[in-house]
Amino acid sequence: MIVKTNEELQALKDIGYICALIRDKMQEATVPGITTKELDDIAKELFEQHGALSAPIHDENFPGQTCISVNEEVAHGIPGKRVIREGDLVNIDVSALKNGYYADTGISFVVGEADNPMKQKVCDVALEAFDAAMTKVKPGTKLSQIGKAVHATARKNDVTVIKNLTGHGVGQSLHEAPSHVMNYYDPKDKTLLKEGTVIAVEPFISSNATFVTEGKNEWAFETKDKSYVAQIEHTVIVTKDGPLLTTKID
Repeated sequence: MIVKTNEELQALKDIGYICALIRDKMQEATVPGITTKELDDIAKELFEQHGALSAPIHDENFPGQTCISVNEEVAHGIPGKRVIREGDLVNIDVSALKNGYYADTGISFVVGEADNPMKQKVCDVALEAFDAAMTKVKPGTKLSQIGKAVHATARKNDVTVIKNLTGHGVGQSLHEAPSHVMNYYDPKDKTLLKEGTVIAVEPFISSNATFVTEGKNEWAFETKDKSYVAQIEHTVIVTKDGPLLTTKID
């Protein structure tokens, strides 16, 4: 989507705020002993309060309001009876729509003290990679520079990127052009960022793996070697003053 009016911009900011609020409330509530279903119920209540709809349910008939992935799960984890434990690596991914406009955001974090320092490292590098990507977000820049910055950050920290999970365009649907915002450099991608372009940027940083495969069910993705993976995701609007993150609450 290309934002053309103030009304569109405000609608994107509104749903971005709702997704960010839900992400942050769910992260605050993620303590040892809570189940992923109980966390998902927080999202359900807040979606209803704010007049928003879960995008995974609306668009994909996903069996949960949000995606909650724990340890071996990388993405699209189904909320359920799983109990969160001290040291777990948790990813919460929130996407929703309101009045026809979408936002998408996610965060990975360690619950309490990590039982393996690599869990915290991939979270830290994911955030560093996202920040590096944001330095490339401006009108006229090649979209591929985002992936180049993410991959360079991973290499610098002796970790890897997941190549078959990518960011994407977003706005009036959950997935739209550009269909892929890579986490590595693709020299064949000549796409230029235009002012007003809306994209979800989401580095996936791994302790070792570079690809995910289908996991224990039809939705979840995992790594074959059980590598730890962390993701940071925001919905970003390209402006002449740099990136505008609709899913970041200052």
